[in-house]
Amino acid sequence: MNEIASKDRKMHPRRFIVLVPLILFIGLTTLFLVRLNAGDPSLIPSALIGHPIPQTTLPPVAGLKRDDAAVPGLDPASFNGTVTVVNVWASWCVPCHDEAPLLMRLAQDSRLRLIGINYKDDADNARRFLGRYGNPFAAAGADHNGRAAIEWGVYGVPETFVIGRDARIAYKLVGPITPENFESTLKPQIEKALAAGS
Repeated sequence: MNEIASKDRKMHPRRFIVLVPLILFIGLTTLFLVRLNAGDPSLIPSALIGHPIPQTTLPPVAGLKRDDAAVPGLDPASFNGTVTVVNVWASWCVPCHDEAPLLMRLAQDSRLRLIGINYKDDADNARRFLGRYGNPFAAAGADHNGRAAIEWGVYGVPETFVIGRDARIAYKLVGPITPENFESTLKPQIEKALAAGS
């Protein structure tokens, strides 16, 4: 009798050890699903809001022109004194195709400047993309290795930043510009930046 009780006690810890990975797996799966359905990814806060823009200089997208003039790359000094919208995009990014017409609308506002960061893209493909949709960018830097995107705190393309006249990041939109967030969020944030320090 004592031998049977002793065997049961020895097997009990083994059962527990077998259950630990299963319990961990269920817990991690539940956490993943909760975070996945947590809501709008564009509401992810940015640690850079209110901070100066990264001092990232980027070469221009090779061969890119606008109004028959070469489009310059990214120069941090050019941000001072003007409200700027920075869009991180790529020709291979499907949502970037959807937001392109909205960027063209935004580029018509003479009170601000639109700058692009072309993320890990081929220059030929980038030029073809802008040839198809139009080039809204007054400047477009080529971020071949993704280093600039890291410095800007980019989660993935597309992302859009509103930069105030003081060259500080005023707002960040994670994900594509849509007709809804263009009117409800992005334009009000741009107006707010335009009103500040004017």
